[in-house]
Amino acid sequence: MTEAVALPHQAGAHQAGTRQGEAPTARVRMSASQRREQLLDIGRQLFAAKGFDGTTVEEIADKAGVSKPVVYEHFGGKEGLYAVVVDREVRRLLERITVSLSGDHPRILLEQAASALLAYIESETDGFRILVRDSPVASTTGTFASLISDIASQVEHVLAAQFKALGYDPKLAGLYSQALVGMVALTGQWWLDARKPKRDEVVAHLVNLAWNGLSHLDKKPQLRG
Repeated sequence: MTEAVALPHQAGAHQAGTRQGEAPTARVRMSASQRREQLLDIGRQLFAAKGFDGTTVEEIADKAGVSKPVVYEHFGGKEGLYAVVVDREVRRLLERITVSLSGDHPRILLEQAASALLAYIESETDGFRILVRDSPVASTTGTFASLISDIASQVEHVLAAQFKALGYDPKLAGLYSQALVGMVALTGQWWLDARKPKRDEVVAHLVNLAWNGLSHLDKKPQLRG
């Protein structure tokens, strides 16, 4: 099935009719899957720039050169489009981090995970802006907090083995993994706009703080206030 619609900059000419002396407006045919991908790309751009509340179905349809019913037909509305966009970004980031974890030493693994997150921020800025925005329609699997939790669960297994080898309580690995991943993620949010220092330098400082702290842990820490 294909859809014939005007190009975004030509849509107005169709609505007003072809003026005297003008050539008929060209129409672009897309398959249903192509149209869906186009709407996802446009939605991603708008949600990143304006957030969920600031984006309208009318604006999405206008940029795609289609009518509002086409957006509803593919996604059921703005909420459905947003949910698919967020789900894609979550899977994209998790895949990057999972693939990056190939080292055989905890410090290298920490370095690889931090580098993968910052590389995602650098190359997929729109996607990360969407993930860190709060939205009333974000599903339990599509919030930034749940994403951090997913990444931390992967780190937890590495830390648990290391804790056991060093004589620390492996049951605390979950707490430490949340703290480590949270530190990297929040630094990533700051770096999203700062972009200084360079990515590798930021990763090096993050690992310096995390690793040198971890390498001198008290086995039974207590408050000293």
